[in-house]
Amino acid sequence: MSDQEKSIEERENGPIVVKGAESIVRTDGVAVAAKPVMALCRCGASANKPFCDGSHAKIGFESRGGTPAGRDRVLAYEGDAATVWFNPLLCAHAAECGRIAPHVFSDRQRPWIQPDKGSVAEVEAVVKACPSGALRMSAPGEAEAQRFPERAEITVQKDGPYWVQGIAPPVPMEAEGGSAEKFVLCRCGKSGNKPFCDGSHRDAGWRDGSEES
Repeated sequence: MSDQEKSIEERENGPIVVKGAESIVRTDGVAVAAKPVMALCRCGASANKPFCDGSHAKIGFESRGGTPAGRDRVLAYEGDAATVWFNPLLCAHAAECGRIAPHVFSDRQRPWIQPDKGSVAEVEAVVKACPSGALRMSAPGEAEAQRFPERAEITVQKDGPYWVQGIAPPVPMEAEGGSAEKFVLCRCGKSGNKPFCDGSHRDAGWRDGSEES
């Protein structure tokens, strides 16, 4: 299929349906067999994850509802060589920032983002790796912007959401600063910002039961 034919749709109170995706992997790098049309579980209860097995009907899953875990606002963290923008509503707590540059991004410091504690290259690596688009950056004289890594179209995070890149979201991305080219979709069924992830899986201690380490 061409890029124009790739799509993600949501079924009311049911799965997300992906058409035309060519690459789907787990966060450990193991590929998942991509089919021309895939119904992916988003209620968190399927016994055949990441695929839907109809469990949404049994548990009474609802496509909307709840209160988002973060506010839709953009916070700026200015440094001499780079500025980072962060929208809490979009954050899926993938923790790529703490893994790549914990000296720059850490909830043990205030403010939690301090760009001058690292290099511009380190900051850019974090913004690229952020799967949700919650982070943007700029260097002096540049406009704020997303950064995009080389990544599968869909990545299934262990005990977390679907990372999507290069396929349009099932509904318009309305969060301030959000990107329709890089975002995360809820997989646990608990997000207050469905179909997007708001990090509720982490707060609830949700586990997907996969063998990925």
